Amino acid sequence: MSQKLVIVESPAKAKTIKRFLGSGYVVEASMGHIRDLPKSQLGVDTENKFEPKYITIRGKGKLLANLKKAAKNAEKVLLATDPDREGEAISWHLAHILGIDEDEPCRIELYEITEQAVKNAILRPRTINRNLVDAQQARRVLDRVVGYKISPLLWRKVRRGLSAGRVQSVATRMICDREKEIQEFKPEEYWTLKGNFFPILSNKQSDSDKEVQIFEASLYGLKDKKLVPKSKEEIDKILAELKEVEFYVDKIQKGQRKKNAPAPFTTSTLQQEASRRLGFSTKKTMLLAQQLYEGVEIKGEGSVALITYIRTDSTRISTEAQNAARDMIRQKYGTEFVPQKPNVYKSKKSAQDAHEAIRPTYLHLAPDKLENSLQRDQLRLYRLIYERFLASQMTPALFQVISIYIKAGNYIFRANGSRKTFSGYTAVYMESNDEAINDDRDIDLPILEEGQLLGLKKWDPEQHFTQPPSRYTEASLVRALEEMGIGRPSTYAPTISTILSRGYVSRQGKTLVPTELGMLVNDLMMEYFPNIMDYQFTAEMEQKLDKIEEGQIEWRSLLEEFYGPFTKYLEHADKSLEKIEIQDEVSDVVCENCGRNMVVKTGRYGKFLACPGFPECKNTKPIVEEIDVICPKCEKGSVVIRRSKRGRKFYGCSRYPDCDFVSWDLPVKDKCPNCGSYMVQKGTSNNTKIVCSNKKCGYIYKSYEKNT
Repeated sequence: MSQKLVIVESPAKAKTIKRFLGSGYVVEASMGHIRDLPKSQLGVDTENKFEPKYITIRGKGKLLANLKKAAKNAEKVLLATDPDREGEAISWHLAHILGIDEDEPCRIELYEITEQAVKNAILRPRTINRNLVDAQQARRVLDRVVGYKISPLLWRKVRRGLSAGRVQSVATRMICDREKEIQEFKPEEYWTLKGNFFPILSNKQSDSDKEVQIFEASLYGLKDKKLVPKSKEEIDKILAELKEVEFYVDKIQKGQRKKNAPAPFTTSTLQQEASRRLGFSTKKTMLLAQQLYEGVEIKGEGSVALITYIRTDSTRISTEAQNAARDMIRQKYGTEFVPQKPNVYKSKKSAQDAHEAIRPTYLHLAPDKLENSLQRDQLRLYRLIYERFLASQMTPALFQVISIYIKAGNYIFRANGSRKTFSGYTAVYMESNDEAINDDRDIDLPILEEGQLLGLKKWDPEQHFTQPPSRYTEASLVRALEEMGIGRPSTYAPTISTILSRGYVSRQGKTLVPTELGMLVNDLMMEYFPNIMDYQFTAEMEQKLDKIEEGQIEWRSLLEEFYGPFTKYLEHADKSLEKIEIQDEVSDVVCENCGRNMVVKTGRYGKFLACPGFPECKNTKPIVEEIDVICPKCEKGSVVIRRSKRGRKFYGCSRYPDCDFVSWDLPVKDKCPNCGSYMVQKGTSNNTKIVCSNKKCGYIYKSYEKNT
């Protein structure tokens, strides 16, 4: 019996799709790209209209032979790679190698891997979209030319192993520019003045009404303008003027605040929220999301694709998905949580609206039902996506807000209160920002009347200084890249991974900090390749790549327009740039093999010590960071931070190998009051809790002041 061959990118996706197709179909995986530019050379003929020289990727020969055999025996070949530029290019390469006519309707797109979506796609194959392929080729060739032309220059003039890239260099510049802003920032002094007030109750009120409620109000300004004191002298002058004045309620303003539900996730917003709430890197988020999209084993159901396609900048949701969400919200929470009309969110102008936002494919598979099927981090990310989507289709949260203005001589103080009157979407999901998860706690104020006299318990003047801009986190860098139009959803994670692995940027907690090497290379790139480093130039290049996809620009003409000026910059840099010697930081640690003082090097997982005698002496060792906690096992050594071979942080004893204590979680000083075991810090910086390390005990100490 003749069969149709369906080719996808990954075995997980193949396994999921096989569930929906009968015996008339064979499903195989290409394991990603099967052809690419060679690693050992430029692979682009710049003299012949930038013709790419594609080769079969090393190690894919046997796989390719099997695909050719399967295609030869098949009645028809259907290419079901990912529905984006990269996926279209993979299908184009497959069609070329398997001898499929370009005019043959062989391409199918799967934005979600459900039975209905797969069967619908099978019935509607299309021809390969050459505009999409050309846009991918243009990006690939452009990035190859930039990287393979500038990187050797950096190797010769600065240090081996360095690299430059069209997007990575601009991302590094953003982090370096922010660091310079921080270094050049001059703090300015300012003061706040808070007063603790209480209502003076009248004789008419009964004793039960006379319980005094103290509330806080802050200096707002003078009668006709706001006021921010700049010095202690100003504060002292204000306090002197307030000594003899009477305090009374001048005005009370009441109103309602509405907080609308957030849009469902795009690639960018998912990366940002997973970073803030779960502490995931962009790379980890995309890896886990890819697994959830392609399919994971669910007990009793087999391989199930749990979310829609993950590379999208659209917030659009299908009508079917909206209706399913509204039905579930109505059943689970009540009619008042369902908006009269479905919530619709505006996408950016540049968004590819063929894609939906990232959402769960099966609403009946709630996160709680999958606790025994998904890995811990898979479940955490799935829960985030599931709850965000459900919340996006719910009514706003409502708050009763009140502002009380207090007259104090010539000065006005203000107290703000709020109370959530209807939870709306917050019954399911709370948003976060770069600092912390938003806090919608009720702030109560006493019941007051205009003209009511107030008493003063105490003043609380406080000195402050203006703060420099915050360093980028992965979340805020992704947001900034997106806002500036630099890169696209598929490029954010690899860009950040690259600048970290090259040693241009390091992580300090959650923040991204440029290294000395990063600052040096950035300064060189800014001087010799100003167009490559220009924010607007890079954003406009992304727009031109989009126009290739839309069929408005021919891809080779874009490269010709770029390459002429680029070669002139390259020639100038090669002639003008002198050799730069970078001195390694010398430590006080002596190499036990040869007696030299070891130097600090930066690798893909951060800094480490290496012998300067390389290659004669290849000794390396980690830089050990001690924590002010005694080892809970031997009680002799200190707890130190170590890293696994893959760079994951863990905690061990400084006396290793004499003491083999290890923990993935940060140990703290206190012992568990229930069982005496050591306790550890769990969670993200936004949601930290201290728990007993003994799982059988389960003790949780929720409010804990960090001691490390």
